[in-house]
Amino acid sequence: MAGPQHETVGGLSVRKRSLVSAGDVFWVEFPAGAGRAQAGRRPAIIAQDAAVSERLPTVLLIPLTTQQDALRFPGTVLVEPDAINRLLRISVALIFQLTAVDKRFLDARVGRVGGAAMETIWSALDEITGRRGA
Repeated sequence: MAGPQHETVGGLSVRKRSLVSAGDVFWVEFPAGAGRAQAGRRPAIIAQDAAVSERLPTVLLIPLTTQQDALRFPGTVLVEPDAINRLLRISVALIFQLTAVDKRFLDARVGRVGGAAMETIWSALDEITGRRGA
């Protein structure tokens, strides 16, 4: 699968990508992590500004899971499928697992989370970082 749009990183064929924006939803090939970190192919929400994304080789991501029992943890937000985000299943944004990943691990763009859902995600991030009310 490696070709002009792909390269091999750590044995995985990954796509070359540079322009991403906060709220975009992409399929991501998360590298194997430690402990309970999300790994493998799953959708994730971009959590950094497009202007910053142009200058960094990495991107901040909020992994998504379809395991709704994850809502018991602080720093989680329910994301309902809609025509804009184009998710196929009800998902939970795992804000508490915010992580930086090499942009080459991004695959196809799925859609975009915006409006009230993204504001709820930013509020949850503020809450778990202690920024709420600051």
